[in-house]
Amino acid sequence: MTMAGLPVLKTADPGFEEAFARLEQRRQVAREDVDRVVAEIVARVRERGDAALLEYAEKLDGLRLTREELVLGPAEIEKGASALPAGDRSALEAAAARIRRYHERRVPDSWIEESETERLGQLVRPLGRVGIYVPASQAPLASTVLMLAIPASVAGVPELVMAVSGGEIHPAVLAAAQLAGVTRVVRLGGAQAVAALAYGSESVPRCDKIVGPGSAWTQAAKRLVFGDVAIDAEAGPSEVLIIAESDARPDYVAADLLAQAEHDMASVVLVTPSEALVRDTQSELARQLPALPHLEVMRQSLEERSAAIVTRDLEEAFALSNRYAPEHLQLFVADADSWLQRIENAGAVFLGPYSPVPLGDYVAGPSHVLPTGGTARFFSVVGVEDFQKRMSLIEISRAGIESIGPVAIRLAELEGLGAHAQAVRLRLSADGGDGGDKHGA
Repeated sequence: MTMAGLPVLKTADPGFEEAFARLEQRRQVAREDVDRVVAEIVARVRERGDAALLEYAEKLDGLRLTREELVLGPAEIEKGASALPAGDRSALEAAAARIRRYHERRVPDSWIEESETERLGQLVRPLGRVGIYVPASQAPLASTVLMLAIPASVAGVPELVMAVSGGEIHPAVLAAAQLAGVTRVVRLGGAQAVAALAYGSESVPRCDKIVGPGSAWTQAAKRLVFGDVAIDAEAGPSEVLIIAESDARPDYVAADLLAQAEHDMASVVLVTPSEALVRDTQSELARQLPALPHLEVMRQSLEERSAAIVTRDLEEAFALSNRYAPEHLQLFVADADSWLQRIENAGAVFLGPYSPVPLGDYVAGPSHVLPTGGTARFFSVVGVEDFQKRMSLIEISRAGIESIGPVAIRLAELEGLGAHAQAVRLRLSADGGDGGDKHGA
């Protein structure tokens, strides 16, 4: 293996299936000990409210807060955001505008269809209050705020509560919160923040849904509170899978692999029929890596959780990608549009040499909060619809129930539910009608 290289797998080799199966297991983590500690934290927050939150802030984060300091309101958010340099503010505004414009393109709405015998439809309403979790990081994750809060705002959610750990919250995070419509900021992280958003306390309002990435502790807490509150897809380490033909630029491919390897415990995968591209990409990785920050994090991601896979052809490359179900899928292939129909599982798809994942991370428009660890098989990118609820609308007239009522009666009796059948049969009896008025008045 070359310096900071990718392990190389070949689909033609006898041991490939076993090696690829290990690569697919990138989201497996030990949960038992984490779950036990998290359950205790959540229980104490439910029982003791603010008192428990303040104790955990000091014990786990080293923060000595008063109850008054626990939550920042609009005026305090604005004050903190004002410290952000104008250039940084301008970049956030540009990104926020593009993200908002993207999500406003298609907002699910209510609909009703009416015939002579019935009205059927769907009522769409925003969630009442959403909790947004922003994980602790050495860098301010302002983009995560925009990517979660703006779709919720576009959906019409009237109140957005953001939890972010740390003593002094970075002005960029507060500026992003202000731009995205966040109404309150809770100075908490970890399982205690999730518990506060799920169940509320004297200072923290209870939310209807909690969204956002985080540590194993945060994800364990979200799993635990699910059912009392809605949650988004479980977030894991970042990942990218690149499908490339032989003429792809190896410096671009290497740079895009390194961009994701920069995240802790990330998985990056190159899939190509070209052994020459693998060799050239390995050389580029070795050349580019020493000049970048986070050297050891990237080296560990490349060598322990990643691979370059040599396939027989592109057909096989796309089949492997669908099995892997990557968070980010990049295509360096000719006539990429013709291959889109082959893609079944991916969080986001990036086409062509000038669409690197970091554009999607910050400014392209779609949310960068994507399913990881293979969950793109059944979860989707965060969007407006994740912050809405749908209610069905049913109104049947006398003529309508005469048409479909016997079907309902037959099916109710098939299932042995006599009261169900009777509720319909009563309305079909000679004296149970409504005189023809469909509203039954």
